[in-house]
Amino acid sequence: MIKPYCFAGDTIMDSQRASLHPLDIGLIRGYAIFDFFRTVRGSALFLEDYLTRFINSARKARLPLSYDRDSLRKIIEELIQKNSLEEGGIRMVLSGGISENFFTPSKGPLFIFCESLKLPGAEKYQQGVQLASVDYVRPIAEIKTTNYTLPCLLSTEWAANGIEDVLYHHQGIVSESSRSNVFIVKKGVISTPGKHILKGITRQKVMDLAPYVLVRDITLDEVMQADELFMTSTTKRILPITSVDQTIIGRGVPGPVTQDLLRKFERFEASTVAAT
Repeated sequence: MIKPYCFAGDTIMDSQRASLHPLDIGLIRGYAIFDFFRTVRGSALFLEDYLTRFINSARKARLPLSYDRDSLRKIIEELIQKNSLEEGGIRMVLSGGISENFFTPSKGPLFIFCESLKLPGAEKYQQGVQLASVDYVRPIAEIKTTNYTLPCLLSTEWAANGIEDVLYHHQGIVSESSRSNVFIVKKGVISTPGKHILKGITRQKVMDLAPYVLVRDITLDEVMQADELFMTSTTKRILPITSVDQTIIGRGVPGPVTQDLLRKFERFEASTVAAT
């Protein structure tokens, strides 16, 4: 659910009045970037990290961004206050604009929306979730673009099959999930892919909290034979994966390494919020 106030058209306004021109290439070509982060007790969690990624995505996508870090931070803080957003999400979108040939990126509009947010239920952390593998590499994965066409299409069948999300792989090498990074644990060693991925903010925090993480190519066969498997993202934090393509991972329950990291992350999140 979208909250009452948003930023659009260079001002804070009623969210219902925000609009995008139908010939903006963000709409007709799917060329736009975004980022999304949570608020916890009225504070934007890891805000500086997300601002850095958003600014870098704009630069890499060659989209002019008229607002610097300080301006973006002030807009976000004002939106949190106006929307009384204690626990929720904030979505920043920079679209591709309207160009002469309706193809080449131009100067596009910036939108910042506040949203209500529902985190995964306790049962998913207790029982783990199921993924379905898909042979796919996300285009320009290092940029957080709005191109989620394939997983949006596939998601129409997920609920009926008890699937949480997909696991991308190509030529036998795993990369990421559609909205999350993935980690495996084998004999106590934690590993995560480093190629063809969006380097998630939560991924990096987990790597900082873990005693050691090996960044390397991981095969789909290794995933199937892992002792533990988990995914990380803004909204999932650290979510255990206990099945891929109906193959049980490890013992079929969240493992001790995953559970320990989740506890560490929860404490780290709480201390981060307390310090703001």
